[in-house]
Amino acid sequence: MKLLASLLVLGAALLTSNPAFAEQGIPLLTVTSGAEGQQSYSLNIQILLLMTALSLLPAALIAMTSFTRILVVFAILRQALGTAQTPSNQILLGLTLFTTLFVMTPVLEKAYNEGVEPYMEEKLGFNEAATNAIAPFREFMLNQVRESDLALFVDMAGDVQVDDIRDVPLKVLLPAFVVSELKTAFQIGFLIFIPFLIIDLVVASVLMSMGMMMLSPVLISLPFKIMLFVLIDGWALIVSTLAAGFYV
Repeated sequence: MKLLASLLVLGAALLTSNPAFAEQGIPLLTVTSGAEGQQSYSLNIQILLLMTALSLLPAALIAMTSFTRILVVFAILRQALGTAQTPSNQILLGLTLFTTLFVMTPVLEKAYNEGVEPYMEEKLGFNEAATNAIAPFREFMLNQVRESDLALFVDMAGDVQVDDIRDVPLKVLLPAFVVSELKTAFQIGFLIFIPFLIIDLVVASVLMSMGMMMLSPVLISLPFKIMLFVLIDGWALIVSTLAAGFYV
């Protein structure tokens, strides 16, 4: 619960705890009186911007964590098993979220301890607290991203001059990190797919040699693939391998 609270407080601190807003307040509605006594109401533009930022916060946090790699690997695994919608999307998302929380625990704790908590205790200003809170996520992404992907987006940005890799702006680091994670996820998925593909080929060859061409090879190979996956304790093996593959 502390980690979830840390994540929520971090988002609130970065999006809504602007000192200017704290001093002046953010009126929800603006009432304007007309010449003939009529009144018109308008929503403050600051509220609109804050709500827009909050709606983008989940996508940003997903893009800054291990979520992308884990979910893609799970989706490829289900495709390799040939079990259609089993496990369901809800189960895969739930497992991905909790695995991501497990992997990101050190990062979230560091962001809370160095940025959010001092800001809530009024030991740090907003800008310094925000920098300290984002720093662990930057370090996490820099540890995972490929240099080739980072160099690609630096070149595409054009106006970005980077002397130290730690000074890469987030607008360059975020897409480079996501592309790098997708590449890694597909490489892992390829390795997972190979043994199941071999089972499909063997079963199809046996059925062809027996003249049973009308029988679907997928129907026969599915129990063998499930049996193999269960015998090697596949879920524990894949989850542990994914969790250990991140440099936190």
